[in-house]
Amino acid sequence: MIHGVRGKLVAQGDNFLVVGTDSIDLKVYVSGRTLGRAGSPGSEIRLFTHFHVREDAMELYGFPTGDELAFFELLISVSGVGPRSGLSIIDVAPLEELAAAIHEGRPDLLTKASGIGRKTAERIIVELRGKVASVRSGEVVLQMDTDADLVEALSNLGYRREEAREALARIPRDVTGVEARLKEALRLLGGRT
Repeated sequence: MIHGVRGKLVAQGDNFLVVGTDSIDLKVYVSGRTLGRAGSPGSEIRLFTHFHVREDAMELYGFPTGDELAFFELLISVSGVGPRSGLSIIDVAPLEELAAAIHEGRPDLLTKASGIGRKTAERIIVELRGKVASVRSGEVVLQMDTDADLVEALSNLGYRREEAREALARIPRDVTGVEARLKEALRLLGGRT
């Protein structure tokens, strides 16, 4: 029904943005990653949207790309995965990594999302394994396992998990291996504790 919204960012909350169009302000629920990249009030914003209607509410969910919207719609097609859970899953990792986790049958990587238990993660894998494409899934899942271990190591050193994940996301793809990625993450974190 509503494919997208374009306008000025009016405000933002913990899990939503308010986008002002010519004559209407729309509350659009977004992932934490999208929220972090939204910009400041007054800046231009464009989101691809999913209009979700329930008996007691009508909600708009927004995504920076059409691919992210399509992935979200696949997720919520799975029984037991609602829009809020879908956003939570999208917040766990980039789409390529989520597709690889599904393709490789790794529910442990999906259960990192808030509100997603093992049974729901396994159901997602069963229902979506043939619907998501992942060219380098083995390599991507190996990198995800390494990064999960690194997040744990960095949190043991006193860094917040979110801070550690952000540092790991900024490491160039050509930096591989646990030791090299740990050194680079520590360099990016600048010795803060």
